[in-house]
Amino acid sequence: MPPPKAYNNYAFLNSDSARAIRILCEYEEPRDRFQRLGVDHTVVLFGSARALPGEVAALRASQAREEAARAARSEDRARAEEALARAEARVRLSRYYDDARVLARRLTRWSLDRPQGAPRYLVCSGGGPGVMEAANRGAADVEGGSSVGLGISLPFEERINQYATEALSFEFHYFFMRKYWFVSLAKALVAFPGGFGTFDELAEGLTLRQTGKAARSVPLVLYGSEYWQRVLDLDLMVEWGLISPEDLDLVHASDTVDEAFEYLVGRLEAQEREAVDASDEARAERRNG
Repeated sequence: MPPPKAYNNYAFLNSDSARAIRILCEYEEPRDRFQRLGVDHTVVLFGSARALPGEVAALRASQAREEAARAARSEDRARAEEALARAEARVRLSRYYDDARVLARRLTRWSLDRPQGAPRYLVCSGGGPGVMEAANRGAADVEGGSSVGLGISLPFEERINQYATEALSFEFHYFFMRKYWFVSLAKALVAFPGGFGTFDELAEGLTLRQTGKAARSVPLVLYGSEYWQRVLDLDLMVEWGLISPEDLDLVHASDTVDEAFEYLVGRLEAQEREAVDASDEARAERRNG
């Protein structure tokens, strides 16, 4: 029996020596799939994986209150009260699951209703639960709607949610390759309240835009002022001289789906006009050159 060819040698392909090959695969395979499926414009929605739909969060909070009442005079009281506090926090967070779903639905409907030949924008998420699920779910609510799910393999999180379009669902091993695909096709980004993962993605987007590695004109919405004003004090960064005053223009705050939708659509359409104007100018320069 002949020895395996290198590209069929899975022991080698999963070894430290083949890390560069695996990284390249996480670039080339998504690139090939996006090109074949004609995906080159996305609107990325990201936020907490812990957010629940409003009705689910409310039901769990109700159950937690009943459990806390039963445990009021028992040794389990502290545990039950802690569980109730977590459940009530999830109710507050659930608003952002519901809003992300509605925003994704409206963006998908708007994109599908655009005139023939106009760019199509697909909602893109991290493919997991919470706000990510809500984004894919909102797109799936629309007949004919598709969405991208850029998942990451984690030991404590479920795989790609059921609402991401199967042909556009990915599972990455390397966070940095996943973030590359978040930003590479993004024409807009929307950050909902979230934890360390959301901060990581938000910081990456802001850094790339601030430094010109990604276009500064790409809108980035911070959705939920109640949360973002407390955890991201950009005015303090300006006060300390850590960022420039004009860097404040890199973000736009929104608190309602209507406002976020109108802002995003306005900015996306403005980007298209700017691209057409730049193309016309380039052609004129070539003719006159």
